[in-house]
Amino acid sequence: MLIPHDTRIALDTVVDLMNTAPQGDRADELADLEGLGTFVRAHKISDVGDLGPADLRAVREVREKFAAVFSAPEARIAAPLINQLVAGAGTTPQLTDHDGYDWHVHYFAPGASVADHLAADCGMALAFIVVAGEQERLRRCEAPDCGRAFVDLSRNRSRRYCDSRTCGNRLHVAAYRARRKEAAG
Repeated sequence: MLIPHDTRIALDTVVDLMNTAPQGDRADELADLEGLGTFVRAHKISDVGDLGPADLRAVREVREKFAAVFSAPEARIAAPLINQLVAGAGTTPQLTDHDGYDWHVHYFAPGASVADHLAADCGMALAFIVVAGEQERLRRCEAPDCGRAFVDLSRNRSRRYCDSRTCGNRLHVAAYRARRKEAAG
């Protein structure tokens, strides 16, 4: 699957945003404005002014809407969720070539809030995945104690874990030990 650079960045951003949510023993990484500021800086979200409590609430709401898209069982359910996100952001496509990146499209209006920025750019990236018939690539880690979001970009759509070195390896080792114990048994 060929994904343009700006779409890939938006997909990575939406996954990272979803993974800021509290889960199990993981705290909410967007618990306060400091966490939101850290997220904005880490993802080099451009054209964002001073952040306030309304921004924090709005970004958390967008995060929940993205989670609903990832859990939608089919495109007919995901599409209206994505449409709502993008329309609510007041999408204004613009070509730009800032910060050393070649020409790409921003979907948010100049001066848009950080939540509208995320809803527009990330929502359009998810729309492209749905249009390509690749919605099953939007996944959650299958490790029972994880559940982190990821986009499966493997050639054969076989990725099951957010990170094969941690979740995947841990489960494979546990399964191996269980088989050895049963065989010794």
